[in-house]
Amino acid sequence: MAVEYTSKVQIFEQGGLEPLIRLLSSPDPDVKKNSVECIYHLVQDFQSRAAVHELNVIPPLLELLKSEYPVIQLLALKTLGVISNDKETRIILRENQGLDHLFKILETKEFNDLHVEALAVVANCLEDVDTMQLIQQTGGLKKLLSFAKTSTIPDIQKNAAKAISKAAYDSENRKILHEQEVEKCLITLLGTDNDGVKTAVSQAISAMCENLASKDAFGIQGIPQLVQLLSSDNEEVKEAAAMALANLTTANPGNASSVAEAEGIEPLINVLSTKRDGAVANAAIVLTNMATQEPLRLSIQCHSIMNAIVEPLQSANSQVQSKAVLTVAAFGCDADARTELRNAGGLEPLVKLLHSRNEEVRRNACWAAVVCASDELTAVELCRLGALDILEEINLSMGRRNHFSERALDKLLDNNLSQKYSQLGYLSFSNIITDSFYDYGQVKPGVKLLSLEELSTQELNDRRAVILVNIKPPEVALTVEEKLQDLVYGRTINLSPSSSFRKSSKERASAVVSPVDEKQESSGRPSSLSKGSTREKGSRKGKGKKEEEKPKEEEEFQIAPKIQEEVTLEKLPWLPPFDFILLDYINDASKTILPLATTKEQVVALAQFVAGNMGGPIEKDKLHEFSWELHISEIKFEQKCNVIPIGKIKKGTFYHRALLFKVIADRIGAGCTLVRGEYTRAWNEVKLVDDSPQGITGLLLPPQVYVVDLMYQPGCLMKQGSAEADHYKLI
Repeated sequence: MAVEYTSKVQIFEQGGLEPLIRLLSSPDPDVKKNSVECIYHLVQDFQSRAAVHELNVIPPLLELLKSEYPVIQLLALKTLGVISNDKETRIILRENQGLDHLFKILETKEFNDLHVEALAVVANCLEDVDTMQLIQQTGGLKKLLSFAKTSTIPDIQKNAAKAISKAAYDSENRKILHEQEVEKCLITLLGTDNDGVKTAVSQAISAMCENLASKDAFGIQGIPQLVQLLSSDNEEVKEAAAMALANLTTANPGNASSVAEAEGIEPLINVLSTKRDGAVANAAIVLTNMATQEPLRLSIQCHSIMNAIVEPLQSANSQVQSKAVLTVAAFGCDADARTELRNAGGLEPLVKLLHSRNEEVRRNACWAAVVCASDELTAVELCRLGALDILEEINLSMGRRNHFSERALDKLLDNNLSQKYSQLGYLSFSNIITDSFYDYGQVKPGVKLLSLEELSTQELNDRRAVILVNIKPPEVALTVEEKLQDLVYGRTINLSPSSSFRKSSKERASAVVSPVDEKQESSGRPSSLSKGSTREKGSRKGKGKKEEEKPKEEEEFQIAPKIQEEVTLEKLPWLPPFDFILLDYINDASKTILPLATTKEQVVALAQFVAGNMGGPIEKDKLHEFSWELHISEIKFEQKCNVIPIGKIKKGTFYHRALLFKVIADRIGAGCTLVRGEYTRAWNEVKLVDDSPQGITGLLLPPQVYVVDLMYQPGCLMKQGSAEADHYKLI
């Protein structure tokens, strides 16, 4: 009846425990046996377990340990093992000299069939500091460790390891165990050929790692054995070993190096693909701990860590997710690792984890996003996958926002300046505009900014033109042209920066493809590069050819498409158009403006340079007559594209001039901001140090912020906050 749950409840409610405890003292061994067995089954329920210590069950149970019948002794030990999980019971057991009875059993070889159960009771008792101190003072702890090392029975070794684990959860107990050199005992047990023992010992090592001295003691001999266990066929052993290594390497560079010396990198990465969540999470922790040392981090990267971490990122277990994103953060500081993660498809699951309801996962994912957004390619891809929208949503929530989410949003935008300027309308002094930057205009919250390629392939529309900044050489785009020219003409085009890029825009254009029609010459765009066409190749020999040479040229023209088809070249990636005119602007500014003595002189000269190339000064009362809109529309129509290079603009208003000023200033090292206002307004702010007051020398004044006039009086500097500056921004 005591086995069945419903009957068990009835026995308890009818007060059956008390008479059963009285019967433990019966002279009849069968009554004793049946009574203790009933009690053993009843105390499996927490209500009965809480009641027995008040009914003074400990003394009669200890008396049963002296019985001549092994079955009675065993049942008494099992009952003590269950009820000693409660602290009150352990105190009563200690007060009744219960530990003496237990150690007598452990010291008696004839009672080896009771050793396993006796150790289970001792393990529970060791959780209390007072009991641990008592055992140490009486020499019992040393006996226990010696007993564990010399025993050949796996269950005894396993329970001894469990006893150490339970005791090690208390800091005072860990000190006592370390003084007794428990590490040597555990390292010895680690070498046994039993999976249950290996698991229990690994767990004991994990518990002892909270003691720094123990952590060092395990390192030399324990780590190589634990690394070997990572390749075990038993998943529990693998998980326990990974957990022990995780604790050993946390805040311990020496142990992290020992894992690498024990050739643990490959086994750890293999564990990442197992199905046991605990093993995966702990393996990720170890790799993260090792990544704090650059040589180890580089060694791990050679084993394709970012490829291996993609699967854990997609786990449904929040603990695995949390540790996996920390691993991404640890290795994402290297550009090669970020590229590997991007190519392996790891950014998509990372972005999904930003949505996690688990606070730890969400926070760690934000930190990983901070690290991964360190380069433009990864930042752009994260934005494409929706990271920007998610982070904005998180930062609007008081409950979900955290320091890392705010930092991730800033980092993402700082490495995706096109998105930042469209969304925030502001680029700081440290935001350096690079190639492929484009000004789309202000986007509304929640509206996704299209990529430059998507914008370039749209049909012409009446929307605001997208302004492009790009002087990156289109070398990749010439691959097909070069190969075909090698085959047809026996020559190649040279567009290296050391040659044609140093020439003027017209010379460079003719160096690419000759002849060039007037429209293409004015735009600086070669006739065949953008579409990969070969229709002009027949005329590349020059205009001075004789009529009798034409058939030969026509023949070459006819075979070119055939050769192109035979080469079977892959489709080339889309590349933004090259802005020859902007390159000339930057070169001119480098020669004439950069050598100027002071920053102020550079700013004034650059403002006049920008204004001079975008329509010159405009009188305030004639601003409405400055027909820049028509000019921009003509460029769009000429280019047959909504995206236009900034160098093409010869009549630019506020936002065109401010962008060009920022682009050139960034290239020559004259720091400035770019701020978008309303109604086509935009302006630049610079920091300049004013001259010392008259009569005072050597006085270092803090820099002042000035707004640069690029429209009315180019080069005029207006102090930030002044009426003049405010008027420039608004009217």
